[in-house]
Amino acid sequence: MTPSPRLVVVGNPDNRRVGYFRDAVRAAGLPEARVEPWLDVLRGGGRFHPGETVRLESPGEDADVERLLRGTDDPTRVEGTARWYESFTAATARLARTVGEAGAVLIDDPAEPAVLFDKRLAHARLREAGVPVPESPTSGPDGQPVRDWADVRSLMAGFGLPRVFVKLAHGSSASGVLAVETNGTGRVQATTSVERAPDGRLFNSLRVRRYTTEREVAAIVDALAPDGLHIERWLPKAVQHGRAADLRVVVIDGRATHAVVRTSRSPMTNLHLGGARGDLGAARAAISAAGGRWGDAMDVCERAADAFPGTRCVGIDLLPAVGWRRFAVGEVNAFGDLLPGLTGLPGSGAEGLDTYAAQVAALLCGTPNRPTSTTPITTSTSTTRTTGTSTT
Repeated sequence: MTPSPRLVVVGNPDNRRVGYFRDAVRAAGLPEARVEPWLDVLRGGGRFHPGETVRLESPGEDADVERLLRGTDDPTRVEGTARWYESFTAATARLARTVGEAGAVLIDDPAEPAVLFDKRLAHARLREAGVPVPESPTSGPDGQPVRDWADVRSLMAGFGLPRVFVKLAHGSSASGVLAVETNGTGRVQATTSVERAPDGRLFNSLRVRRYTTEREVAAIVDALAPDGLHIERWLPKAVQHGRAADLRVVVIDGRATHAVVRTSRSPMTNLHLGGARGDLGAARAAISAAGGRWGDAMDVCERAADAFPGTRCVGIDLLPAVGWRRFAVGEVNAFGDLLPGLTGLPGSGAEGLDTYAAQVAALLCGTPNRPTSTTPITTSTSTTRTTGTSTT
């Protein structure tokens, strides 16, 4: 009989994700998963032991960790993502060496965060894998540089892109994202959650706002540009009940296991920015009515996950086009599994399990990656979530 894995979570002890994962481990009847704090790891510590299986969790929701990664005392500040990226990827590489030297094993490939957390590189990898993605002039290591608003304007005109998303290359949770629109008269406006203070500093806000002059938009872009920017075509989305709709799909070991529809009256559907969970059944019906197949939509997500074979769980932002017939992938999220209360899709093998319970069950299956469709995801006790909100 294969012994139960001894699990370790590198995360922030008070982070909700850590709590959910530890709950799932406990519900599966496994030994308690111990926590190795990111704060210790970033300060050069971190203790691991032979035979342990180590999972990396998001370093979010801790002010001291944020300070070490981004160099700011204010976690609401937008700036500092380039430093965060350099600090996080360097720490992940050091951690991988420490884990290996201790005789422990990392669940995921430590090299992949360097691609996953750079939207330009991730976009290029998806495109090269044949995954449909929005057109982008900044994609890949040879993409066009964006030094300021003038570069954005030039690229929009040169590539025939009157509407684009301008994103921080290393941002997450819609931080620093601007939905920029231009028209034939030269008018510019942008929808964003970025709040610009009188002194020019930028802050994340829970309120989506619109800037209606080019001067305002240019000031924000110029302030963001030093951290690195990614530009992609703003694809018109399908609509559900009069609201723009997309999907977050969780893929575990190559199989789409969980999906939620996100709807919003703004271009950003993130739930913490006023988005709301939509009707998944209605979305599936709309796809069928348009002559498409739900399985084809999930196949797009699984192909996107296959582009990152060393990461066992990813969250895919799936963008349905107007009419619900065609799909593109907006982003692949390394920590895209925070969907409290959501259980597995019918036929996924994760029915009755939330995203964390499904990941624990996949670990118990002992498959190295990408199980076949005949491999069930099962565990001794199913776990569901009935409280909490998603910041996806």
